[in-house]
Amino acid sequence: MKASDLIPWKRRGRRRCSLWGLAGRVGARLARGAAVLCGLLGLFLQPGTEAASRPNICLIQFDSWDGRALGALGCAPLRRATPNCDRLAARGAVFRNAYCSHPICCPSRANMWSGRYTHHIESWNNHKGLEPGAETFKNRLERVGYRFASKLGGIGKHDYLSGGHSQLARVTAWTAPADIELPSYRPAKPRVLPGLERRVHKKDWSLVDKACRWLEEEARAEKPFFLYVSMGIPHPAFVTSRYWLSRIDRNAVGVPPEDDELHPVMRYQRISKNWTHGFDPQTVRLTRSIYYAMIAEADAMAGRLLDQLDRLGLTANTYVILVSDHGENNMEHRQWYKMNMYESSARVPFIVAGPGVMKGRVLNNIVSLIDLYPTLMDMGRAEGPGNLDGESLMPLLTGRTTRSRNWALAEFTGSTANTSMFMWREGDWKYVAYPGRPPQLFNLREDPDEIHNLARRRPEIARLMDRRLRETVDYPEVHRRWIRYCKAAFAKWRERLQKHPIHLKEYGADIPRAGYEQVMANIYLGWDAKWEARLDAWLAEPTP
Repeated sequence: MKASDLIPWKRRGRRRCSLWGLAGRVGARLARGAAVLCGLLGLFLQPGTEAASRPNICLIQFDSWDGRALGALGCAPLRRATPNCDRLAARGAVFRNAYCSHPICCPSRANMWSGRYTHHIESWNNHKGLEPGAETFKNRLERVGYRFASKLGGIGKHDYLSGGHSQLARVTAWTAPADIELPSYRPAKPRVLPGLERRVHKKDWSLVDKACRWLEEEARAEKPFFLYVSMGIPHPAFVTSRYWLSRIDRNAVGVPPEDDELHPVMRYQRISKNWTHGFDPQTVRLTRSIYYAMIAEADAMAGRLLDQLDRLGLTANTYVILVSDHGENNMEHRQWYKMNMYESSARVPFIVAGPGVMKGRVLNNIVSLIDLYPTLMDMGRAEGPGNLDGESLMPLLTGRTTRSRNWALAEFTGSTANTSMFMWREGDWKYVAYPGRPPQLFNLREDPDEIHNLARRRPEIARLMDRRLRETVDYPEVHRRWIRYCKAAFAKWRERLQKHPIHLKEYGADIPRAGYEQVMANIYLGWDAKWEARLDAWLAEPTP
């Protein structure tokens, strides 16, 4: 049996059509054309100004929410814990197979706000996102009359521009390709607060309150609004209260299975992420339960926003979108944090409700956060740029078609990984390429926990998936560009620091005039001359 028989809908070679695929694409284009036509007609048929005829949009974003962790999708520990997300899904649609395009904060958000993948905009890590002045969906929506809650776009965490984050975040991203096998992160011990506090993550609740006040004060203006609200929860540290923990079905919280093999890049990640609290069953179950409890609290924050829209009579004419920038490993594959392509890290919640959206639908199409920008253009009847990497999901959401491109691409070029990663998800298969290291291949229907790497056992599928990946991105060349960037950025940073010490206040340090060696020792635990020599050797290696 040939690989093309195993996955018959795939393109063969570089020919990009089959009867099935052509029909789907033609149908999707016709549907999009119809949507545009209906939108244009609406401008003339509806009373009032052009701007006033447009619906409102509320984009609710969380940080580090595993997209599988929803009661509406059958997540057993959360079956009683996400009532607000579940009611949003009941009056709208939820995508079961939604992925981020880069599983770390700043690059993922830069992709979302620009509608472009990292290999196009070079949003390499948490320090390198979009440059100031880059066009975003905000610019396009403002042109057709939308009002935003701030200059950056909204309320809360934006994190799509270059220049932020810690010395540790930027330096570990630049130098990991040198194989610096030392711990960096300092994970706090998982905690359950003794009381029944409901507002555990007070900073995030204050953002929700601010957004509710903004709606109260601004939502009745003539022009439509775009309210972006972004909370930091359920991002670690793992902290909750007894109240939220009581919402979790802890009997349904299990210990994830062990991987068949320890991939060399995952070995490096385990060292760098430095989980120091053990992997005994009790610790793993407690950590996972706390994370789910944090999701329950996040769900309550979403509920407060939904209630405010209802109270103000805005729900009927407002699109509500709930997403996260990436997931959280939460002890799967013996890891915490994100930064890899496992389902726990790369999958995100993606729920949409609003005018014309089908109600109570679970859509199985494979989609991506890269699709958010063109979807917003359709919602706001705005014209997007011609170079967007995603596709509008409105034809799916409104039932005009069941067809879509039905694949997802994700890239990773951030910290904790000693090479770059490129994921291709299509059908039941997920393929992850690691330049310079062996690939991974998983069948998600047969192995949803991703513990059996089939790359060597199913080479014909691995070759086909690799070809599909390369048709969309020349990942070896992107990897080389990334390495060149890392070397140049680190060399510039080191030269500057050697001349101008900084006040280092990170991870327990408070050094008024910290030089290069002091900063590196705070970034890498155990830093010494051996690792400096390895770093210098890597910097001296020619990069094609």
